[in-house]
Amino acid sequence: MGVWRWRRNPLRRPTDLFEAWVAFAALVCVLLVAPAVGTVAGLEVDGTLQRAAREQRQERYLVPAVVVRPAADPAAGAGADADPSAQRQSPQRTQIVASWTAPDGSSHQGTVPAAEEPPQAGDRFRIWTDTRGRLVGRPLDASSASVHAAVVGLAAALGAAALVETVRRLVVRRLMHRRYIRLDRAWAAAGPDWGRAGAGS
Repeated sequence: MGVWRWRRNPLRRPTDLFEAWVAFAALVCVLLVAPAVGTVAGLEVDGTLQRAAREQRQERYLVPAVVVRPAADPAAGAGADADPSAQRQSPQRTQIVASWTAPDGSSHQGTVPAAEEPPQAGDRFRIWTDTRGRLVGRPLDASSASVHAAVVGLAAALGAAALVETVRRLVVRRLMHRRYIRLDRAWAAAGPDWGRAGAGS
């Protein structure tokens, strides 16, 4: 509408038409380019996360474990066999010493969070390990990967739209600044003669 309004308006200044075209280009970018950017980003992230999820499902195993005894110090680490990523557990969970057999047949023992409260020696539960029996986190599932990818895509689209609007505002601000400079110059030239007889004002 801005471009159409300024097409043949006798009061139109060159900067008015340019500003209208900038607004039109920004609108097109927000409606078309930003969603495209979000879609591409979401698909890329989804592909990466889905591959990671498949690899995790192939490399991580749910193996049975047996409670040996309560851990002496609940604040202690998860033991020599534990992966650092598997130690991010809730501090309310009781720590126990458990034993398990890895998929490769090796036996392991370490400190892990209890599956049930209160833990009893001999209780059986299952834990996630890698092929060598080291504790790992639960593998990423496909639905969670898709949700994360959708969030990234939405954030990318909103970020692109915000960038377009920021550029538009900066351009308009620069145009307004130039208009004020020209107005000041014109007023400085006409001001001394304003209202004087025979000055043509």
